[in-house]
Amino acid sequence: MATAHVVPTGGMWFVKVYGVEKSRHFTQGVAWNAARDYLAANGGGELFVHGTDGAVRTKDTIYPGNDPRNIRG
Repeated sequence: MATAHVVPTGGMWFVKVYGVEKSRHFTQGVAWNAARDYLAANGGGELFVHGTDGAVRTKDTIYPGNDPRNIRG
């Protein structure tokens, strides 16, 4: 199960998995979708989306990751 982060850097949004840059995007939304697609294609995992201040704004478990809750979403 992988861990992906969507982080702002220099006016762009990067998708990083285990600290390694996987892709760059112009908007946070596109980066978020790319990270979700990457995790879904690679066995699921945890997705952390950071704001422009660097703090985690939201996190999600991508199927088939190990979600501690019984409710999907």
